[in-house]
Amino acid sequence: MSYVCAQQLAKQFGEHTVFSHIDFQIEQGEFITLLGPSGCGKSTLLRSLAGLHPVDSGKIIVDGQDITHLAPQKRGIGMVFQSYALFPNMTVEQNIAFGLKMQKVPAAEHTAAVKRVIELVELNGKEQDYPAQLSGGQRQRVALARALVVQPRILLLDEPLSALDAKIRRHLREQIRTIQKELNLTTIFVTHDQEEAMTMSDRIFLMDSGKIVQQGRPEQIYNQPANEFVAGFMGNYNLIDAPLANRMFALNTQMMVAVRPESIYVKEAGRNYGPHISSPHAATVLDHQLLGNVIRYRVSLAECELTVDLLNRSSERLMQRGTPLELLFNLNEIQPVRA
Repeated sequence: MSYVCAQQLAKQFGEHTVFSHIDFQIEQGEFITLLGPSGCGKSTLLRSLAGLHPVDSGKIIVDGQDITHLAPQKRGIGMVFQSYALFPNMTVEQNIAFGLKMQKVPAAEHTAAVKRVIELVELNGKEQDYPAQLSGGQRQRVALARALVVQPRILLLDEPLSALDAKIRRHLREQIRTIQKELNLTTIFVTHDQEEAMTMSDRIFLMDSGKIVQQGRPEQIYNQPANEFVAGFMGNYNLIDAPLANRMFALNTQMMVAVRPESIYVKEAGRNYGPHISSPHAATVLDHQLLGNVIRYRVSLAECELTVDLLNRSSERLMQRGTPLELLFNLNEIQPVRA
């Protein structure tokens, strides 16, 4: 049996169904991300696993133990919130030790355990500081250390990085992943950020309207979207309906197709292309966005508009509005998707 099993979980608030028919299995030491738009049920599902929101039906089994109706403090689960939830009148050391006191761990054991996690999250020298004296990233690391010090069997992270700036977010997500691997800690992370999910996860559970619509490794979710929602949520896919796709690519499909922006090329004079590349399609540049190492073009074809991503090799390659071009499509990377 897998380390964590969810069986037919469902939760309602009044007449509103937050999630239903939730089934998944997680192996020990896996890093799982619950990904999806705001309101899809991912944070409520996480809190239900922690016991903060009891489920209406279904089972939660951890390491062979049914914890569905256990009190939160008896589940062996640590949780880190977006809001940090630190005690402002306690020092870093006291905040981290709080969980140990609640578990009635002997005081003599506090010092060594707290010191160990402070080193783990790189907060040495901040032990006697109060939360108001810390940066946002430091406060989040205190919250992480407080969850880790009690040695949970599962760590739950509820959008812990969303209030931080981009540079700190990148650093902290690397740090969280490093710690998780070092401790071989089964971790479930909630985010609405596709980049975070793609870079941090062993597997992604993508949610929509209270259901897990696809689960798999990041590359599977990105390269093989299960339906129109997944394709629209992940990676700026171009969605082309079946009749147009059949005409453009000589297909015979009843389904719409998804085409990644990076699977479309601009034809270069004198270059030979393989049999997996389509015939050229005339297009015109409508506008562009500079995204660092990628230039994202919006282009117009005879019957549709598409997004095309090209590497930003030099400013000479920047094509202005009205520039004519010929587009080629990698036929191997055109993915039929369900509605």
